[in-house]
Amino acid sequence: MMRDDELLLRQQQLLTRSAELRLALAAQARVFRKPLGLVDRAREALQWLANNPAWPAGVALGLLLVRPRNALKWGERVWWAWQTYRQTRAWIAKQD
Repeated sequence: MMRDDELLLRQQQLLTRSAELRLALAAQARVFRKPLGLVDRAREALQWLANNPAWPAGVALGLLLVRPRNALKWGERVWWAWQTYRQTRAWIAKQD
């Protein structure tokens, strides 16, 4: 059985090791800071677009008036992306 001084020493060793592991984890997590920051900004932009639908609609209308052929081409791409997104979400929901 361990004595009190041995227990205190072991506790201190474990606390030191825990602090070292936390520092190592923080250093390794720094790699994800930029990519996650980009994801956060993209999510915020999409949220802003969802909360302000008049802006993208106005831009789409302006593009349609100025360059109808480009507007139709981009409209097809956006429609395809939207359908792919919906199908992917449905497929993922079925997997759960």
